[in-house]
Amino acid sequence: MPEGKGSAAKPHAQAAATSNANLLARRNQAVARGVATMHNLFADRAENAEIWDVEGKRYIDFAGGIGVLNTGHRHAKVMAAVRAQMDRFTHTCFQVMPYEPYVELAERLNALAPGAAAKKTLFLTTGAEAVENAVKIARAHTGRPGIIAFNGGYHGRTMMTLGLTGKVAPYKLAFGPFPGEIYHAPFPIEVHGISVDQSLAAVNNLFKCDIEPGRVAAIIVEPVQGEGGFYVAPFDFLRRLRALCDEHGILLIADEVQAGAARTGKVFAMEHSGVVPDLTTLAKSIAGGFPISAVVGRADVMDSVAPGGLGGTYAGSPLGCAAALAVLDVFEEEGLLQRSLDMGAAMMSRLRSMATRMPCIGDVRGLGAMVAMELFKEQDGKRVPDADLTRKLVVLAAERGLILLSCGMYGNTVRILVPITAADELVDEGMSIIEGCLETLLAT
Repeated sequence: MPEGKGSAAKPHAQAAATSNANLLARRNQAVARGVATMHNLFADRAENAEIWDVEGKRYIDFAGGIGVLNTGHRHAKVMAAVRAQMDRFTHTCFQVMPYEPYVELAERLNALAPGAAAKKTLFLTTGAEAVENAVKIARAHTGRPGIIAFNGGYHGRTMMTLGLTGKVAPYKLAFGPFPGEIYHAPFPIEVHGISVDQSLAAVNNLFKCDIEPGRVAAIIVEPVQGEGGFYVAPFDFLRRLRALCDEHGILLIADEVQAGAARTGKVFAMEHSGVVPDLTTLAKSIAGGFPISAVVGRADVMDSVAPGGLGGTYAGSPLGCAAALAVLDVFEEEGLLQRSLDMGAAMMSRLRSMATRMPCIGDVRGLGAMVAMELFKEQDGKRVPDADLTRKLVVLAAERGLILLSCGMYGNTVRILVPITAADELVDEGMSIIEGCLETLLAT
């Protein structure tokens, strides 16, 4: 049947012609309540760093699909690569009949990953899958069960990754019990009074009170916490964590699902610190909007699992591999690593300038173009997180044509994940909307 003819075209035509309100009513009747959405706006089309809803209203996208679109919506090179792969084949299952794009992408990531040791790569579908498999590999290599993670860390929505995630609401509510042998320590956050020394002392306290280091397979850490609040792991902390792992034969896993793929100005965020992890998880922006994830690590560690122990039906989809290869080309051809650094510096400078006039902005932070501001208020003579102002800012910004995301343990952080390919003028327009919204809300 020709495209656009017959019954197959009707649902799309109906959705395109309807309103956000009508679609919201349909969504509430058809979609599970547990799937929350930050905005009751329904996308119709998108290009680079802009989205248009089904009513034709245009929005600047500072969310990037939660960090998936570092190369923007529908980058021409990525789209062309996927179309070319679709014309050849869309699926065989790599475990049944493998294909070159999987191998080539593994070769390129192995060459890019930090550290002199030989690397190998496994491809999967989601970030949570990558983290699950990193844990499996770590346990297989060490013969140990324990995993240490950090408060505020977000690692996924499967049972294992929920166990690792260091935030209860909304992710872990009513889902327990979670897998055993998972332990948490405070993440070093200067603005909340948690030092590097205190965080590492807590890890050592786990060794005294909960699990001896000889039973710990891995410590997992985000070089920049994502959902936890965009807190950048101090480089000294990462170096001392590496030394602690080496002392006790523990593997270090870097969860770069959100912080990787050029968002911080490096292909791998850990490169900033000079610390080399044993395993790294990637997903989100590595394929510019197409589903794929990866575990990249030391070859001797990756090969600890016997044949057949790793994989998945859609793992390393040929479409995802083709997209990811194109994304790596775009990083190089368009200078997106330097672009990320420049963009992040400009956004943080703008936010810090705003903070001199708006005391509610209590902290501005970031690494490359992974940027956030944290909002506070005075209460009983103390500075406390202001989740209410944060929610109002996100809502008002959307009304004025800007898509924002909040995050953090206290719900008071606004994170910026605008595509790195966005034009300066568009980024400036978005920053002006943030500034104008805050001025409005503070005046009321």
